[in-house]
Amino acid sequence: MNIGEVAQQSGLPPKTIRYYEDIGLVNPPRDTNGYRAFRASDIHKLSFLGRARALGFTIEDCRNLLALWEDKTRASHDVRVIAKEHLTQIEAKITDLQAMRDTLSTLVRDCAGDDRPDCPILQKLETLPKP
Repeated sequence: MNIGEVAQQSGLPPKTIRYYEDIGLVNPPRDTNGYRAFRASDIHKLSFLGRARALGFTIEDCRNLLALWEDKTRASHDVRVIAKEHLTQIEAKITDLQAMRDTLSTLVRDCAGDDRPDCPILQKLETLPKP
């Protein structure tokens, strides 16, 4: 199967598939003409990776999850540790985004948005502490 067909079936662009091959996440064999000869197992791995990336897992997390997925003797605890750490990171990002939203909402509320040059948003941006 060629890369275009695999892209369609896996839902990943050919560029991403080539990248995943370059970093060793998938290793399709090559035909005698040098073209990739994707197997059903490669499509399954690529689909798995696409879903993991859609959930925001890092490439390294994906590498670890893929290794655990391929290891039929794995402990589900090992998978849970990776997922739980990622969830913790997501929750921290949500907290940070909520704080950013609250600060920006206050700045927008305090700005008259009229034709005068003074702007409380710009004034606050000068004095707000760095995150």
